[in-house]
Amino acid sequence: MESFVHLHRGTLPRRLHADLDGMKDDELGRGGFTGRTANLLRRHDPTAFRATGPLCPVDVLATELHPSDASSAEGAPLLLFGNPDCRVWLSRRSEPMPFHARYVDGDVLTFVHKGEGELATEFGPLPYRAGDWLYLPKACTFRQLPSTPSTWLMIEATEEFRVPPAGPLGRHFPFDPGCLVIPEPMAYPDDERDRYEVRLYHEGGPTSLFYPHHPLDVEGWRGDNFPFAFNIADYHVVTSDSVHLPATVHLFMEATGVVVMNFLPRPAEGTPGTERTPWYHRNVDYDEIAFFHGGSLYGIPMPPGLISHAPQGVHHGAPEKARERARRTFDTYDRVDWTVIAIDTRRRLVPSAEVLAADLGQHR
Repeated sequence: MESFVHLHRGTLPRRLHADLDGMKDDELGRGGFTGRTANLLRRHDPTAFRATGPLCPVDVLATELHPSDASSAEGAPLLLFGNPDCRVWLSRRSEPMPFHARYVDGDVLTFVHKGEGELATEFGPLPYRAGDWLYLPKACTFRQLPSTPSTWLMIEATEEFRVPPAGPLGRHFPFDPGCLVIPEPMAYPDDERDRYEVRLYHEGGPTSLFYPHHPLDVEGWRGDNFPFAFNIADYHVVTSDSVHLPATVHLFMEATGVVVMNFLPRPAEGTPGTERTPWYHRNVDYDEIAFFHGGSLYGIPMPPGLISHAPQGVHHGAPEKARERARRTFDTYDRVDWTVIAIDTRRRLVPSAEVLAADLGQHR
């Protein structure tokens, strides 16, 4: 039933996502904003609900979650959400790993929310800082060496991560591979230990391997399967002056059933009457996770480290007070200054018991 010409019934504004005149803009769409859509103009806020049951939205603060690696060098990240395609972890490590690690169920894409240090990999060292994305291929051996306490949001995908097709943007796609930081090989010398532990993280694990030599002993490498770092400061944001663009224009990387996006500071829409905040939606084919790195939205500070999960089929979007403020201050603010990392998954995510216990209860 998809067509270039959309049907319309009832009273509607002339422009999409603009000139609402008090109505609430709600989108019911397929395919994560790329398929068929219906834009419904409502009288009331569709997120004004209370929920019981497993599809209740969840909001937690990273500071209220306690991975074991936050209190012990021998500890590990905390599982936040999972489904057959991916697992989402939180790490808050402040001490160097006394072991090496491998994630053997899939690639790992990590966002550095806080801290700096070095990621020692078998391909060579990668320095990291806040705002970095760190990519580790499946089963790549590494060791985290934080120089300051570090908070990481980690996404482990069952299938490999890849750069999305550039489409009509071509080489002007926001993710410029020329800005990647790629490790130079450095064979780490033995330090007189009798054995070196490599801890394998996997379903049903972990498993430990013990080597009589340093596991990061690579002196050279070549190929197209390697770790890298990429800072969000090097990501180019696609903008429009007359319509709020869908989340999909901010794609960073994707894997089967998983897409990762960067919502970064940008010029605000400038055409009068244009809605500057994402419209209400249900995104019925994807679960959504938003991780708030920082910044503000038209003068309203964003809580750093807030993790928000919106299950598919459940209304979500900025609260109505934030929308009203954006309209009132249209001539005051000419930029959106938030930094949000988004993860959308095709299959439903199951929150861990620790996440449910720390839920702020905004919809319960």
